[in-house]
Amino acid sequence: MKYDLVVVGGGIVGLATAFRFQARHAGFRVLLLEKENAVARHQSGHNSGVIHAGVYYAPGSLKARLCRTGARMIKDFCRENAIGFEERGKLIVATDEVECQRLHGLRERATANGIPFTEVPGEQLKAREPLIRGVEALFFPETAIVDYAAVAHRMAERFVAAGGEIQLGVCVDGIRETANGVTITSGAKTYEADRLVACAGAQSDRLARLAGLKTNFRIVPFRGEYYEVDPRLRSKINHLIYPVPDPDLPFLGIHLTHEVGDRLSVGPNAVLGFAREDLRRFSVNMRDCLDILTYGGFWRFLRGNLGSGLSEFRNSLFTSVYLRACRKYMPSLERRDLGRRKAGVRAQVIMDDGSVMHDFLVMRTGRMVHICNAPSPAATSSLAIAEHILENYLTDR
Repeated sequence: MKYDLVVVGGGIVGLATAFRFQARHAGFRVLLLEKENAVARHQSGHNSGVIHAGVYYAPGSLKARLCRTGARMIKDFCRENAIGFEERGKLIVATDEVECQRLHGLRERATANGIPFTEVPGEQLKAREPLIRGVEALFFPETAIVDYAAVAHRMAERFVAAGGEIQLGVCVDGIRETANGVTITSGAKTYEADRLVACAGAQSDRLARLAGLKTNFRIVPFRGEYYEVDPRLRSKINHLIYPVPDPDLPFLGIHLTHEVGDRLSVGPNAVLGFAREDLRRFSVNMRDCLDILTYGGFWRFLRGNLGSGLSEFRNSLFTSVYLRACRKYMPSLERRDLGRRKAGVRAQVIMDDGSVMHDFLVMRTGRMVHICNAPSPAATSSLAIAEHILENYLTDR
């Protein structure tokens, strides 16, 4: 049996791609392969659940455009499918003069991206959020929270209902492209496809090389560790609270996030991980370790980020250090307020020169499309990413 399209990867981007393709091409045979025993088992099911407004991204960039469009599409999808989401809004809080200057830059970026926001002086901030300390802030009312695992599972249901097929527990170990199609193997199983789209997340570089593509990057995992905050504080925090990001660091910093299910969390940090997919603390995968330690791009990255890397390790090992970062904008937070620790893993693309790839990275051949980097806000942007793939890489289908 030959499929018109095989999608490898059952995260939210792969599911959105399969779902939207099947919706456009009702008579086509579309197959999604996932190596786990359920969809959305990794990054898609272990994130902060934020529907981002898109304030951080360079105006006119693909990331900015897909985030804005994707946020609208995700909210519409939730409404159509009775999936609850909350438009809590986000406050980005500046705590000193340096951060105020950076906040002004974000204001200009938000204006250029067409994102609604309100300026919040210090006295208004205190009225809005009595427990939060800051000099000034920007408020983004469109920022929302949702359960992305629920969204992903509903996409899977809609895809199958439209005629698509999902096979779980299929670990792809071979990809061969010819002039007439693509052959995918998993052990003794063989699948034939007219086209292949790979959305393999933390395994995207390996899958690209498996397919014969030459890559100039590698996936390096970073653990994002969260604490659940004492439930009594949820009603006292009205919005999502974010610090002003440091432009010299690749991540956004530790923030307070409301989550669906009446939960409040604080995090994440961004500590180097030694396993691409194992969420347990101190977990080590020898293959993943060797990939990191033998990669020159990682050592070049480390030279430029050693100080911040050591800082992240400290706040991972010592809760008191983690707490100090939170107290910068919420001084009343105590150690007893921090409950169970949880984590996700961010699949970060590091280039051969040691630079961090912040935007989407796509590799294309005659019959294959490999989504090699889909960083945050990939979940927010998932349906827009799917439409972008269909319109720009599968136009003749």
